[in-house]
Amino acid sequence: MSDAPTLPAPVRPTPDAGDRRGVVVAVALGVAVLSFAGVFLLWRVFVETLAGQQVENAAFQGALYGQTQLWRVAERVLDVVSVGFIVGVLLAAMVIAALRRRPSLAVQVAVLMIGANLTTQVLKKWVLYRPDLGVEADYGNTLPSGHTTAAASVSAALLLVVPPRARPWAAVLGAGYTTATGISTLIGQWHRPSDVVAAVLVVLAWTAIACALVALTPARASTATGALRLTADRNPTPAIMRGVVAGLLVVGVGAGASAVVALSHTWQNLADLDARAEEVTAYLGGAAGVLMASCLAFAIMLLLRQAAASRLPRG
Repeated sequence: MSDAPTLPAPVRPTPDAGDRRGVVVAVALGVAVLSFAGVFLLWRVFVETLAGQQVENAAFQGALYGQTQLWRVAERVLDVVSVGFIVGVLLAAMVIAALRRRPSLAVQVAVLMIGANLTTQVLKKWVLYRPDLGVEADYGNTLPSGHTTAAASVSAALLLVVPPRARPWAAVLGAGYTTATGISTLIGQWHRPSDVVAAVLVVLAWTAIACALVALTPARASTATGALRLTADRNPTPAIMRGVVAGLLVVGVGAGASAVVALSHTWQNLADLDARAEEVTAYLGGAAGVLMASCLAFAIMLLLRQAAASRLPRG
């Protein structure tokens, strides 16, 4: 037998944590920029142009059909949203972050919720405007929707703070709640479709910024307490992640295709927008657009949140 010392097995180099964080941050900031660009594009097309205002006015009038029955449900959904509701969820999200011993996460949740809701109010009241093109009575600018921003930011905050295994289901619930709130504002004629989609994009932008902050925060070992310890650092299975993301994308793309077909038809029939069929088509197209925006946004949020959390620990 040889007395030669046994050489240790070669150690496979690990990827650089800084490089991985850099990629996540770059992608997240890119999503934020594109989201804000989308808000501006919606305003330019549907608010600043005569044709855009006519198409959305048709959707606005289409909400009258069946409104009596639908409003009974929609009013309850909208009644939930208030300043107290936002503050309550913000505090609850911070408590969850504290229980998971993630103080930085509590700050990131505050950045998301305050940033999104403040941005919507600033854009609506002081940055964007609605020119009077003679389409309808001038009620001023309503883009983005404050109620939808509140609902989406609440949902995004919970997606940010819940344990990893709960994130896919938080994304599904968030997409559903945001869609319900957005469509409820259409039913009540509180907002037009572009207002709602713009609100979702504002929240997506601030969620991406929050995820960039998460990626820049060094990972640490779990110190969760109580029931959260059971799922604190357990990622959802790849099958669940793929299934949830694919489901959101399929629903979002399908709804988007329906919205494009419906609103394109309305756009091509501007001379006949007083007909009931055209108003209902525009209304359904707008509702489909809200569903598309919510599903695609929460699919992106879920992917960004997972990517931000998968960074390597410092050192």
